[in-house]
Amino acid sequence: MKLYFQTTNFPWSPERYHYAAEQMMLTLFPGEKPEYPEGPLPKLLGEEENAVIFTLRRGKTLTSVSALVFRHRERFDGVRRFPSEKLDEAPEAVYHTVQHALKLAFYKAGTALLGYEPPWGALTGVRPVKLPTRAILAGKTPKQAEAELRKEYFVSPERARLAVDCARASAGAQRTLRPGEVSLYVGIPFCPSRCAYCSFVSADVGRTLHMVEPYLEGLLRETAETGRVLKELGLSVRSFYMGGGTPTALSADQLDRLLSQCEACLPLDGCTEYTVEAGRPDTVTREKLEVLKRHGTGRVSINPQTLEDHVLEGIGRLHTTGQFRRAYELAREMGFACVNMDLIAGLPRDSFDGFRRSLEEVLAMAPENVTVHTLALKKGSRLMEGENADSMPGGGEVARMLDFSREILTTKGYIPYYLYRQKYMSGSLENVGWARPGTESLYNIVMMEELHTVISLGCGGVTKLIGDGALSRLTNPKYPQDYLSGLEKVLGQKEEIRKFYQRQGAGP
Repeated sequence: MKLYFQTTNFPWSPERYHYAAEQMMLTLFPGEKPEYPEGPLPKLLGEEENAVIFTLRRGKTLTSVSALVFRHRERFDGVRRFPSEKLDEAPEAVYHTVQHALKLAFYKAGTALLGYEPPWGALTGVRPVKLPTRAILAGKTPKQAEAELRKEYFVSPERARLAVDCARASAGAQRTLRPGEVSLYVGIPFCPSRCAYCSFVSADVGRTLHMVEPYLEGLLRETAETGRVLKELGLSVRSFYMGGGTPTALSADQLDRLLSQCEACLPLDGCTEYTVEAGRPDTVTREKLEVLKRHGTGRVSINPQTLEDHVLEGIGRLHTTGQFRRAYELAREMGFACVNMDLIAGLPRDSFDGFRRSLEEVLAMAPENVTVHTLALKKGSRLMEGENADSMPGGGEVARMLDFSREILTTKGYIPYYLYRQKYMSGSLENVGWARPGTESLYNIVMMEELHTVISLGCGGVTKLIGDGALSRLTNPKYPQDYLSGLEKVLGQKEEIRKFYQRQGAGP
């Protein structure tokens, strides 16, 4: 899709507004790629054009931003107005006002052309809960926060309620956080096999067995160095999360060594939540669960993704539904009080009835947490390359799956507590974490809503340092071999944590 800007009218360079235009384009017209033609704006766009012209006009009292959309022999215009005095505010404020108006103008024109509105309206970010959370913390009622989403961003009533429910959980979690607390993530980039939908940096442990032990040794060193810096700064870990990949792809001995190192080196005395993903049922054994239990793990994820064996086969997962049931029963037998299960709506070879059967069986097992994901076509996944693409349910069927999940989970007493969206997600929908009241995962909330610092260890880890309105990211190498070859740099980067907190007035 060609994107034209009336360059003489926009504050600063129009390139600043490209991202906003592209995000709305992806929402309304998935699969389109942006083009920015050089040269003057054509005086007449032919009927064959697939394009948008953005224009800003300042009047004495009101300024209008318009989006004129040409597509499939049709032409639609959308306009958003705001007080002209807003163009005289600080530069960043002007930018946000104009880019918001641009997105809404594009949205109005695009939805008029399409004849329908997406469930999340004009919201394009991955964290739609941030807006109602901010409103609630500012003193607005949940009803006012919901009305704002519907009026200002055209979010559907169902999604607005969903976002506000999650915002309540987010606001509640934020009120429990204390200065000097951080959360910590430990990444294990190995799996028994690679799922067709997966784009995470994970390796087939069968093919890369020779790398597991060296990786673990590097991770032990990173854990020790991180713990040293955190303790010197007087910081404490509030929530601990080990994910991947599949942490239980490690042997029981390797898990024991890693968790022992965490206990010895990290400031865990104030940790109130200890999660380890045992996500692949074919990696779960009594011996491994005994290790997790001995080290204080209170929450585990045992994820079927689906309880339809032919769907599991189609996405490349090596376990069966029978193995999933046995792994769950074993976790319960060993006394794990909080179990999370993931399901994915929109998998290849699945259907509404198959998803319904999977969710109903999961709920019959009564886990404390259920996360319902929407399939996203991610770069690097086999599905993005076309594998099984012709057998994927359409957006309408996926929407039925999520509508059903929302209805039955609510009926069964679960509440939504965190939510996020991704690019290229089927039906432009969402991922939602559901929990029995009182079992919400604090880590999932603070990580998704960026409520406080999350320190990430291991390859592919992204540390987010948050404090006093500042946010700084530290990234580890993506691949195990690069992580190991660059380990000294990874260890040296821990000093950036010290510098960040010293700027905040913490530590020696």
